[in-house]
Amino acid sequence: MRSKAELESAIAGGGRAVLVINSRSRRGRRLYGTARRLLRESGVEFLHVFPVTDPTRLRDLFADVLALEPDLVVVGGGDGTVAEAVGHLAHRDIALGVLPLGTTNNFARSLELPLDLPGAVRTLAVGRPGAGKVADVDVGWFESTGDPQGAGPGADREHIFANMVSLGLSVQVAENVPHALKRFVGRPAYALTAARLLPRHEAFTARVTIDGETRELATHQLNIANGAHHSGQRIARDASPDDRLLAVYRLGDERRLRLASATARHVLTGQWRSLSEDAFLTTARVEIETDPPMRVDVDGEIRGRTPVSIRLRGNALRVIVPQAFLDT
Repeated sequence: MRSKAELESAIAGGGRAVLVINSRSRRGRRLYGTARRLLRESGVEFLHVFPVTDPTRLRDLFADVLALEPDLVVVGGGDGTVAEAVGHLAHRDIALGVLPLGTTNNFARSLELPLDLPGAVRTLAVGRPGAGKVADVDVGWFESTGDPQGAGPGADREHIFANMVSLGLSVQVAENVPHALKRFVGRPAYALTAARLLPRHEAFTARVTIDGETRELATHQLNIANGAHHSGQRIARDASPDDRLLAVYRLGDERRLRLASATARHVLTGQWRSLSEDAFLTTARVEIETDPPMRVDVDGEIRGRTPVSIRLRGNALRVIVPQAFLDT
């Protein structure tokens, strides 16, 4: 593995770069041509461009990407596209660059990337004025029961996640949010879908074990975050994908109105809250059980059911971030 400085120098010197862009994402189709033009004008050249019209092919496509032995893989799309890339690029001598073209762009926000396309492209033009740098950030790793993936060669990578594991209402929201609504209204589509589903959602009790101590939490929603954002909103002012911590927190208790009020508080005060507050449990490893077993949402994809074990892998992913990003 090269040092971060060596990899950054290789990229700045015209290293091997590949572009993967999801033209089915909320903004991908509309901005594909603009993104190509801005990248070209910024001096970022690519060995190969993979426009993705069928997201189900992403996993197979990355075999072709890695065969090119790139120094930099730029991924344009939403959190699902980025999450797929993270699993393939973690623990490799390759930097991930992100063009945030999705609905919530949680991972891009956690990396403190500009969400406007010109700003994101400017960050990727490593070695040029106003450009970003190579940093290494944490990823998560999970193992759930009955996961339909994660077996056979390369199985370990299929357990890596970028941003969040969650249980509860968000699983139903992920399955039921209308794509057309996401396309037209963006992030509010998730809140509108949650409001529609909440009156019929049943609370659950989770047994959360950290360092041998088990706590029981009654709630409608439990999150385990590696990143700093959920639903496009900051979790806490000091949360970061580079802090060597998983943040475990629930939204409200077993009362439905508490979930609504806790979600509103999260939206309004997340940027001022701290991970040191009682609302959060921070750890590098957590085990979660529920009775009955519940489905597990991993970066927006259903991946088995509880019990689930979640661990942190520190500094496992190299990314292009703004110069101001604190790289620890």
